[in-house]
Amino acid sequence: MGKQFRVIDTGIRHCREQIAFDQALIDNHRAGKIPDTVRFLQFPPSVLVGRHQALSQELHLAACRKAGVGIGRRITGGGALYLDEGQFGWELVFHRDTLGIRNLGDLAKELCSAAARGLSLLGIDARYRPRNDIEVDGRKISGTGGFFDGTTIFYQGTTLVDMDAEKMAALLNIPAAKLAKRNQTSGAQRIVTLTELFDGLPPPVDEVKDALLEGFSERLGILPEPGGILAMEEDTARAIFDSEIGSDEFVHEIDDPQASAGVLSGSCTGQGGTIAAHIRLEGPKQDRIREVVITGDFFVTPPRTVFDLEAALRGVRLADVEQTVLSFFNEAETGILSAAPADFFAAIRNAAPQLDLADGKTWRIWRGTA
Repeated sequence: MGKQFRVIDTGIRHCREQIAFDQALIDNHRAGKIPDTVRFLQFPPSVLVGRHQALSQELHLAACRKAGVGIGRRITGGGALYLDEGQFGWELVFHRDTLGIRNLGDLAKELCSAAARGLSLLGIDARYRPRNDIEVDGRKISGTGGFFDGTTIFYQGTTLVDMDAEKMAALLNIPAAKLAKRNQTSGAQRIVTLTELFDGLPPPVDEVKDALLEGFSERLGILPEPGGILAMEEDTARAIFDSEIGSDEFVHEIDDPQASAGVLSGSCTGQGGTIAAHIRLEGPKQDRIREVVITGDFFVTPPRTVFDLEAALRGVRLADVEQTVLSFFNEAETGILSAAPADFFAAIRNAAPQLDLADGKTWRIWRGTA
């Protein structure tokens, strides 16, 4: 017999309110106050950056403000998104013992495969594409991401029913290098919608949601049961919105690390996404890290991992950066989707070429030997 999952739908809410509800679900689930849950949600016109992205590098902020769209920061990693009523989100919040999934890579594969199975029930050939996409004929119809928080797993995705591609292109700063990698000239070429796949007549949204639930049931062995939103969840979400996620301070927390004087920046792009390091040095020989900010569209669990790594690197001699990064990931309980400790070090190395000269050392994890 499958495990029961409550199914709720929070409808259309401001993007920051929806994200605050994400955190409320996690907090209440960790506290044992709510059961394993599937949630559906929708957004008014909104742009969302990933948890570790630099806001002004990912969005055309002037255009966003002129268009009057909501601007928010997710609690999950990944890249910037434009969302409106033409798409809906789905989320699962559950105990890691429910499905026995132990790492982020397996989590992405299983949940994306389940969602792809559901969409395929509509009559399209939806498939999981590593590391965390669902595609039809090589074009993305759903992006996903999530993390472990203690014994609670939080995973979310979107389903593109329709999309204003022109508006998306005007609001998001999609790097040319990212498009060139796929031989494309615009972000719109990378995506496909149910409206396009069904020649302008997509299935009703409720039918798509039911298909996803059936896919989750078949692939994951769960039993979705309609449920209600608890007053306690609304109260928790409102408190989180007011204290953190609804604030401009949180949304702008990482804005443009390169704008400050004396900042050195470098990046590394691999299978796990792009990792950028922005550092300031200190000391008479400028051979210590004063501070470092790490940004990018990578996924890491738990999200605080990046902030802990930044703290661990403060005051570290350049000669010791490699060992510090390696020791951090060896000792920390973390999960990284397709990225590696070497990628984080490579970003720092590219920001500070003098790492090559520090104590005349050669870099083992940069060479891929660690």
